[in-house]
Amino acid sequence: MKLVIFDVDGTLIFSEKKDSLAFAATYESIYRRPFPTIDWHTYPHVTDTTIFDSVIRQHFGRPSNEQEIARFQEQYVALLQDNRRASPHAYQEVPGARKAITSLEQDGRYLAGVATGGWKRPAEIKLQHVGITIGRRFFSGADGKIEREHIIEEVVREAEAFIGGPFSKIIYIGDAIWDVQTTRNLQMDFIGVRRQGDFSLLQKEGARHIIQDYLDYAGFLQLLDEAVPPGLRAEI
Repeated sequence: MKLVIFDVDGTLIFSEKKDSLAFAATYESIYRRPFPTIDWHTYPHVTDTTIFDSVIRQHFGRPSNEQEIARFQEQYVALLQDNRRASPHAYQEVPGARKAITSLEQDGRYLAGVATGGWKRPAEIKLQHVGITIGRRFFSGADGKIEREHIIEEVVREAEAFIGGPFSKIIYIGDAIWDVQTTRNLQMDFIGVRRQGDFSLLQKEGARHIIQDYLDYAGFLQLLDEAVPPGLRAEI
């Protein structure tokens, strides 16, 4: 059996940075200070936990705490829901993603999971909007975790416990440079997703297999067999 783990933003759904802007807007509403940047590359780790904590440290010279994270999440989730009610068509699935997830879950050769750098509750809101559901047992987010590696490893541990042993192959599906870096660190098989077709962004980082969407499901299954860990970064 193979374990297929998906990222969320840019991999299963897309919002053209509207969700990132909502994160920043929530922060500014609560703390009355400008959010530094939604260029996630500038943060030590690309997880909601690290991003939020980094900005709190920058503005107030102290670490964030669980109570304020909970308060922030509550307002952030409310804004995500409001935005989706106001402009439902602005938030869409990557073409074929919902059908691909459903097909994998109905195929006894695969187990599907989600490991996102975002907190779990906001990620669930985003997926629910486009009709994608993942069993909670195999869904991990940044809650209480700083590094993306730890998020992926949690899904792997829970999935292996569920089947009672190791998988024949584990593949992570992601869209960003940090997804390539994380899977290279873990030496985990990787497939990139670039909805706009700009494959070179991930190829430069060492990704060897990249798709634009999931519409060619047979081709996607073939890549699951062929996927390998990212190589070294190269100039191309």
